[in-house]
Amino acid sequence: MEQVRATHLLQMIKAGAENLEKHVDHVNALNVFPVPDGDTGTNMHLTLSSGIKEMERRQTDHVGEMAEALSKGLLMGARGNSGVILSQLFRGFAKALSGKKVINARQFADAFYQGVETAYKAVIKPVEGTVLTVAREAADAGVKISWSVDDAIEIMEEIYQRSVKILSQTPEMLSVLEEVNVVDAGGQGLVYIYEGMLAALKGKKQEEISLSSEDLSKQAEKNLHHHAQAQVDPSQIEHGYCTEFLIDRKTKRRSVKDFAEESFRQEITQFGDSLLVVADDAWIKVHIHAEMPGDVLNYAIQFGDLSQIKIENMREQYEHVTSEANQSADTDPSTVSKAASGVLVVAAGEGIAKIFRSIGADEVLFGGQTMNPSTEEIAQAIAKLNANHVYVLPNNKNIIMAAKQAAEMVDASVTVIETKTIPQGIAALLAYDSQKAPAENVAKMQKQIASVCTGEVTYAVRDTEINGLSIKKGDYMGILDGDIKCSGDEIFSVAEQLLAQMIDDESEVVTLIAGKEMPQEQVEQWVEQLKQKYHDQEFEIYNGGQPLYYLLIGVE
Repeated sequence: MEQVRATHLLQMIKAGAENLEKHVDHVNALNVFPVPDGDTGTNMHLTLSSGIKEMERRQTDHVGEMAEALSKGLLMGARGNSGVILSQLFRGFAKALSGKKVINARQFADAFYQGVETAYKAVIKPVEGTVLTVAREAADAGVKISWSVDDAIEIMEEIYQRSVKILSQTPEMLSVLEEVNVVDAGGQGLVYIYEGMLAALKGKKQEEISLSSEDLSKQAEKNLHHHAQAQVDPSQIEHGYCTEFLIDRKTKRRSVKDFAEESFRQEITQFGDSLLVVADDAWIKVHIHAEMPGDVLNYAIQFGDLSQIKIENMREQYEHVTSEANQSADTDPSTVSKAASGVLVVAAGEGIAKIFRSIGADEVLFGGQTMNPSTEEIAQAIAKLNANHVYVLPNNKNIIMAAKQAAEMVDASVTVIETKTIPQGIAALLAYDSQKAPAENVAKMQKQIASVCTGEVTYAVRDTEINGLSIKKGDYMGILDGDIKCSGDEIFSVAEQLLAQMIDDESEVVTLIAGKEMPQEQVEQWVEQLKQKYHDQEFEIYNGGQPLYYLLIGVE
């Protein structure tokens, strides 16, 4: 096959999603810890399904436009870290195909390579032995073979075979994978996608490649305006002016300099930090924190006419937070006045949602383990707050990346407080003061997060050996800040072993949040026994109603 067309791309992605769907349980089961909430496969499938829905809605015979639709759908539907990374892989893939109605084999290989470059840029601290490694090595192999063959099927075959080989090596790259004798879950999910894509190119069972609409993730029909909302602590500002603008690359008024995104990024960074550049054939969107915004504009104007210029003095914002609502010069007076700030939290369980609302959350988005909200759902929840500055508490490490991606898509200033657990989220929200400046709030909230240790009691979904523990399927497990510390067949015994590792002489408050499977009376009786042992600590009990986790424990 010398050319890849839009129909081929749609068939490949559909086949990849179908193949992944068949193996979702397997991918989920590869979660390093044997907890019942491994959802990498689910997140990747829901993300990919959102991309398929957008592709089917577009109905085009232009491969570049079809790839753009895929990228948009993935971006909006991205769930969890694995979904966000997958969306970035295909975002770069789509950029490489932009403007092309059909592509040849070499362009096909290059698209995978550019996808990897985009994904690596999106991850602050890439870890080798993960889906990124699998994608990179596979793309490299595809590019190498493209210099000697002009058949897209052969290239896809090489990409798939290399991905299988590298996946098998991931335990050698990450000690935690080696310890539990599993391969990387995200990498396995990508291999299943590539396997399906290869089958589609080969024409295997093409008539069976279809996903029912009810299996697809929800996809909004509207376009969202993308721009940067990168934030720094104003009390430590080195570059004091938040500068945003658009560059019209297609201006006919004068000749302009050729634009190369990578060199543009490198050169413009000399003027500041917190840089975000989003470009297409017609426009370049730039966000940067600069000390001399005039220098930035003088540099940028070489590439086209400037518009929608916005320069904000962040030091002034810090000193005069109460004036935030009046800082936007182009606010539509017909719109409802925005609040100065608001807080969005992500939580599962009605009881936990009530706790957050009672201590100041303005919006609670239902989600958490096994139910990571998509980028679009988080963006919609942020927009719903209608606030100039929004604090997002993900309360789950697998939601942080999607929250940060959503923050770049809304017309508000957003700070994602990287809370990884419900107790951390509660502590952070208790430190929040709507009357304080963002820098002061962030500092206080982060300080509170650092003072909290989190315990979780759940059950094992399989036999495993980890951290020197021999765990049997169905055992209760005590997890301390992400590490399994104890296990056994009696829930309160395990919980007490866990608690003993959490409380020290400086501990003051112990917060116990009971899950929906935990009888409240039993928890209260257990706590009365604990009080006899821990005289200096104050115990607080809540009915959280969360699934999967019998107890959430926070110690401050």
